[in-house]
Amino acid sequence: MKRWIKMIRVIGGLCLVTLLGIAYVSYLCHNSLCLAPERFSLSPRYSVSSTSTSSRSDTRSLPASTGKLIGGLASTVNIESVAFEEALDVGFDITDRDVIVFLHIQKTGGTTFGRHLVRDLNLESPCNCPRKRKRCDCFRPNTINEQWLFSRYSTGWKCGLHADWTELTDCVEGALDEYEGSSRKRRYFFITVLRDPIHRYLSEFRHVQRGATWKSARHWCGGQEFTSLPHCYKGANWTGVELDEFMTCSYNLAHNRQTRMLADLTLAGCYTGYNTTSDQLERDRILLQSAKQNLASMAYFGLTEEQAMSQYIFERTFRMEFANPFDQANATLSAQAIAELTSVQLGRVRQLNSLDTELLEFARQLLQERFQLLKREDPHFRQNWLRMIHPHKSEDLMEIL
Repeated sequence: MKRWIKMIRVIGGLCLVTLLGIAYVSYLCHNSLCLAPERFSLSPRYSVSSTSTSSRSDTRSLPASTGKLIGGLASTVNIESVAFEEALDVGFDITDRDVIVFLHIQKTGGTTFGRHLVRDLNLESPCNCPRKRKRCDCFRPNTINEQWLFSRYSTGWKCGLHADWTELTDCVEGALDEYEGSSRKRRYFFITVLRDPIHRYLSEFRHVQRGATWKSARHWCGGQEFTSLPHCYKGANWTGVELDEFMTCSYNLAHNRQTRMLADLTLAGCYTGYNTTSDQLERDRILLQSAKQNLASMAYFGLTEEQAMSQYIFERTFRMEFANPFDQANATLSAQAIAELTSVQLGRVRQLNSLDTELLEFARQLLQERFQLLKREDPHFRQNWLRMIHPHKSEDLMEIL
């Protein structure tokens, strides 16, 4: 009899330990972090950093586009970065520790958008933009040096000229600490603008033809600055270059620029052997997948060809309104430039930007999904939408209603 009592006590003790263990694990995994999808597995280079989300995100379905990504490449950086779904839940707090980081890709309309950010937002404490000065002071309310916007027209190129995703995620925290004179943890809301790859590429070509070089870009990656990247030209610049010569240079960073600037370059060896690797197809696959995943994880992105939709998504995501609607640029000049190309030249331009083309298709679908999600949740959608499209008087845009 005593033996049975002893066995019952042992079994009871084991059950109690098991129950306590289950309770402990449940406590640690209350946000389902232990069941994170495989596609968010981390590169050994990074450590986990995530923001909390409310119960609202549990009921909102993720955009279908993000579910189509192949797993294993997305990297999570050592800063607290807020994704689109989290931004809708937690909101952007301009008075606390939130910072919008604008990744400005060349010839995407980023200059115009950047000016909108510093000059056109309806805020209680708007950015201070002194006359005859390119930069504005976008300080948090009741502070004298805490920036809520990290961009060309607020902080300047603190992480380098047209810093890409790899540079910004590695630099932004330290750059703001140095700028503000103190170290603190912040929440970062990354944003960017994309453009049709063919139009963007030809626009960059014409810009370079007029003398632009961006030679002061840092190309920081994997803890080092790649200052010895080869140039496609001899002398100070490439003024007067013809399109065929522009396309022939194999290490021209204009090729697939949007994919490269959105990807985690450390996953593909940074700039070592750029465009000369023995397995270029594998490198391209890695860069494209990484760019898609980083784009999907951004709090916001817009498309140059979808100004009204891009503005609506920004305003609903950040709960800020612009004083004026974005202008949809006339595409006639771009169309004319494309019409002047030979079929061989146009085919070559498309080939050189095939990754950007696939990235843009992904972006278009994701933008539409985000728009439809916000539209469903907006009780005043018609009023808000008309405020943006009325100056355009476009019947095509009205069809979305």
